[in-house]
Amino acid sequence: MNTGRNASSKLPAAFYTRGDVVEVARDLLGKALCSRIDGRLTKVIITETEAYAGIADRASHAYGGRRTPRTEPMFAAGGIAYVYLCYGIHHLFNVVTSSAGNPHAVLVRAGLPLLGIDDMLARRGKASVDKSLLAGPGSLSRALGIQTGLSGTSLSGDIVWIEDHDIRISGDAIVAGPRVGVDYALEDAALPYRFIVDGDRLARQETLAAART
Repeated sequence: MNTGRNASSKLPAAFYTRGDVVEVARDLLGKALCSRIDGRLTKVIITETEAYAGIADRASHAYGGRRTPRTEPMFAAGGIAYVYLCYGIHHLFNVVTSSAGNPHAVLVRAGLPLLGIDDMLARRGKASVDKSLLAGPGSLSRALGIQTGLSGTSLSGDIVWIEDHDIRISGDAIVAGPRVGVDYALEDAALPYRFIVDGDRLARQETLAAART
């Protein structure tokens, strides 16, 4: 796989500030989420996302305009990280989207390892790569070294960012369905805002892309 990307491959601000958070959630599939924590560079290809549509979405932390110190990053202009602690254990990484004051966000739920696999294994306490390494948003954030202290961090910097590796995923490779663990959101719990791409197909696409470079 070709991992020799430079700063020009980072997603531009215009990618994040679009008004349709569902579109952004789909478009993040196949992109590379990257972190440089304590000098250790890790990258994963995003394979699962969930969209949260802010004030009007009962599943969102910002539903009804709820604004707290924790959710404040969601109200910024798109292109920053929103990281929160779930069950007092899991640090969950979200991408803030849309314009300032419109608290849309995309939860990154799963991925495929691309670079820095030894560091991911060490952070997860694993001896070898298996399907659980980056399965679930808590596992993914832990593998990348992402914690709540990074909430509000710009995705245009060199701590956590997202790259375009020219992976294009056809619509028939994406499965849309309801989000996980949001039964409290009533009818909004059934919205098809969760997007998953077949990991085997994505791995084949990345290999082909690398062969062309």
